[in-house]
Parts: sequence; C-alpha cells; structure tokens
Amino acid sequence: MTTDTAATTGSTVSYDAPGWARTMRRLTDYLVLDFLGGPRPWKFSWVINFQKAGTFVFLLGLMAWYDNFSAAAWIYTAMHGSYGLVWILKDVAFPDPSWQKRITIGGGINAFVGVLGWYWVFGWLLVSGVAQPDYPLPDFAWYGLCISLCILGCAIMIAADAQKYFTLRIQKGLITDGMHRYVRHPNYLGEIMVYGSFALMVWHWLPVVVLAWVWLGIFAVNMAMKEASMSRYPEWTGYKQRTWWLVPYII
Repeated sequence: MTTDTAATTGSTVSYDAPGWARTMRRLTDYLVLDFLGGPRPWKFSWVINFQKAGTFVFLLGLMAWYDNFSAAAWIYTAMHGSYGLVWILKDVAFPDPSWQKRITIGGGINAFVGVLGWYWVFGWLLVSGVAQPDYPLPDFAWYGLCISLCILGCAIMIAADAQKYFTLRIQKGLITDGMHRYVRHPNYLGEIMVYGSFALMVWHWLPVVVLAWVWLGIFAVNMAMKEASMSRYPEWTGYKQRTWWLVPYII
C-alpha cells in the first residue's frame, strides 16, 4: 500500500488536482485519519507495519490450521511474507513522512478493515482451499512468473522510494532521473507488480475486486494529486512529455 506527498515538502497537497481526486482524497483521509474523532493514539505507520510484519506469521498459521504445506502455499507465503519484511526494512531505513501522521482509533480500524486486512484474505483463499487455481500455464511456469514479478516489483518500489527519500534530503525539487527517468510513478508500478503477483498466485476473482478498488480508489487518486503538485515546477511540461505514467510505451 503506497501513498504520495508533495515532491518538495512531504505534506499532502491539492493544487489544481482534478475534482474527483480531491473529493476521493478528502473521503479517504477522513476514513483512515479522522474517522469518529477522538484521541489519536496511533501513528498510521504502526497500523500498516502491524499488517506487513504480521503477514508471515498469519500465513504460516493458516498453513498449520488447514494442514496445507503444498508448494503453492509455501511459495505464496514466501512471496507475501517476504514483501512484508521488505516493507519493514524500508520503513526503518527511509520512512515515508506521510505515514507518521497520528490517526484516530476509528481511522486505524478502518485502514485495516477497509484495505490492509483484505490483503490477508488473498492468502486465506489459497491456503484454505477456497481458491482452486487452474493456471493458464503449468504450475512450475506460473510459479516462476509470479515469483519473478514479485521480486522485480519489490526492487522497483524500494529503489524508487529510496531515491525519492535521499534525493529530497539533499536537494528539493522535481526528480527526473534514475528510477523516475522514464516513469513518473515507479513506486506505484512496483506495488502494482507485487500485489498483481499475489493475485495471480491465488487466481480467484476476489483479489481482482480488492485490487481494482485499491488501484483506482487510492493509487490513481494519489498519482493525480502528485502530478498536480509536480506541475508547479517549470520543467514539469517537458518532463511529462518525455515520460510515461506507469509503464513505458504502454501507459
């Protein structure tokens, strides 16, 4: 799960973002930051990290509960669990300032129940046997595809977030080189590849619905807000013309 902030300050921005993006941002901010009001005992990062760090334990527990130690169960657990640990390492080494906001108890529960908890459902579908994948390719080839997609996605996400974090500590402004040379939102591309690999492993309709909600209702909004923020730089027009939104030569 990724979010974006202003390229120079680390604060949430609106600028001239499309109306639909501003409306969705206000709604999601209320639901996950301010829901029901009251004290703000938690940081947003604590809720996220609880889910990320707990994924390995949760999936291993499912395997024991359902007595499912198949190759698919082990591979999925390794993929999703390791990604969670990668996220924790990222948060320790170069934390995203936007995750440090204090949130209400209701907001934290909403964040977990509305988005983060659904990622655990992916593994449950596979390990419990509710999902009975009939892959388009032989199992070993499909596993190889999913593992490769997950590893590459993790690398892209980590590299993009690290570049952004350390570059902006030294020099504020629009980042147009490195991981951002050809794609304007490489961190989101990495996240999409990672969670896409999980959905492909499960091969069930429910992960598709969950990811459609997250990618359209959250990722697309954040990217629109980020582009509105970046548009205030003089070099933005040229940068936008020579780059792609997510995938070179496709979108």
